[in-house]
Amino acid sequence: MAATRFRQRYRSVKKDSLKTWIKSGTPWVWMNAGAVSIAVIMTLGLLAVIAVRGLEHFWPADVIVADYQIPGGEPKIMAGEVVQAEQVPRARLAASGLPVNVEGGEFMTRELLKVGNREVYGADFSWVVGEWLSDQRKPTDLVVLERREWGNFYGELLAVKEEGTLVAEGEAAWGELQQRIERIDELHQQIARLEAVDIGRINYGLERLRLKTRKLELDGQLDAAAQAELDAERAQWDAEYKALENELVALHRAFNRDSITMRTMDGQEKELSLGKVVRAYRPNAMSLPDKLGFYFAKIWEFVSDEPREANTEGGIFPAIFGTVLMTIIMAVIVTPFGVIAAVYLREYAKQGVLTRIIRIAVNNLAGVPSIVYGVFGLGFFVYVLGGSLDRIFYPEAAPAPVFGTPGLMWASLTLAILTLPVVIVATEEGLARIPRILREGSLALGATKSETLWKVVLPMASPAMMTGLILAVARAAGEVAPLMLVGVVKLAPSLPLNGNYPYLHLDQKIMHLGFHIYDVGFQSPNVEAARPLVYATALLLVLVIAILNLTAVVIRNHLREKYKALDH
Repeated sequence: MAATRFRQRYRSVKKDSLKTWIKSGTPWVWMNAGAVSIAVIMTLGLLAVIAVRGLEHFWPADVIVADYQIPGGEPKIMAGEVVQAEQVPRARLAASGLPVNVEGGEFMTRELLKVGNREVYGADFSWVVGEWLSDQRKPTDLVVLERREWGNFYGELLAVKEEGTLVAEGEAAWGELQQRIERIDELHQQIARLEAVDIGRINYGLERLRLKTRKLELDGQLDAAAQAELDAERAQWDAEYKALENELVALHRAFNRDSITMRTMDGQEKELSLGKVVRAYRPNAMSLPDKLGFYFAKIWEFVSDEPREANTEGGIFPAIFGTVLMTIIMAVIVTPFGVIAAVYLREYAKQGVLTRIIRIAVNNLAGVPSIVYGVFGLGFFVYVLGGSLDRIFYPEAAPAPVFGTPGLMWASLTLAILTLPVVIVATEEGLARIPRILREGSLALGATKSETLWKVVLPMASPAMMTGLILAVARAAGEVAPLMLVGVVKLAPSLPLNGNYPYLHLDQKIMHLGFHIYDVGFQSPNVEAARPLVYATALLLVLVIAILNLTAVVIRNHLREKYKALDH
């Protein structure tokens, strides 16, 4: 009996302890902590995968040369970088038409080689069966040419020529090649600066002159004196353009002067213009410091150069610039409107049914799909508002649109409308947390309501405003769907901010990192070459958003510390 009573009491105490433990909230704390930990681990893991797959693209991988013998076929020599290797069932390879003996092992190795030499082989990448590769080697004299067009070229350097005349051959050709590539880089920079800045300025001036002439015609003011003045200005622009054109022709002649003779590893010889070569290197002969220097140079090129080869080569600086500029303009637009709306709803509007309906509408707008905002921006901002601006202020440009076409301003406005509910809700919550006694104390000391608002309420609510701005920036910088309709394009290497008046061209189309990821990942004609750039661009987009958010967080924390004393 005593033992039975002890067991019953033990169960009762254990049950009471379990109830007490549950009521204390400890299980929910551990569950929340576990959920947060899992979310953090998954986020860090995703970022790690993106970083590894994106950043490894810039490493100068060794190039193998091997004999490739397909059973029953003719042997050939292949050279390339091993991009991917996987185990594939023999039955699957046999089903694809390869002469595979299905009675062997269950799996065979399939490797993806980046073979380059597109004009020779027709494709940059080739799948091969690893077991059919033999005598693999890494010759130190194998040269990789990174080109402005047609991808990489792999082979042996035979000779360097200047206007068809042999300059150097054999081992002496390597040093001569490096010197002439440096010369080509300088010429390329001069040509790019001449075309983008100097000739671009002249073309812009001639276009403004054409619009000015058309405007005078429409206003009936194009008399002989005005025509003579316009002709004189046009003659000045034409003379300047002629001088630059002659200089550009000379630069192009010098740019295309040199050529090199290359031999592929299977014995085919090709003569290539040196003007199409960005750099030449021997990856199999590079030391670790050399590879590290090359690696960081490629990363810098990625973030500072313009794209080429249908966005699968070169850099993405125009996309970075467009993303940051559009986000900044969006923040400048959405912050005052969001703050004004929140101040009205909290401080001035009569708290009744209508105000509650407005708040519900604002909260619902935060959940509207972004593509709906894109359609609204295209229909209202571009066609209605932009078309009206063109008819009123730019009739001389007709039928070509100025603001009646997607551009930077409409993309920023569309994102501002999209993120406006977030700023309104965050700001209104910040205003609601300010103690009523502070308002009453300010009024009791003789301040007006507007002075109380500007000098007491808004400064204390500024951290909440910055929180709303942080959320707005985080959402806007990563949006893609609406931007495809209102101003973002596949390729726009010319920046909307330049030296031509009015300097910031809000009507110009821009590139965006999010759209760049979509375009490279799903619209690229060279999928294998584009895949690592998708990861690299995604990592860069995350970093850009993080930097923008951290900047806003630092400002918010500074404001919070500044006005902390007023809370007590």
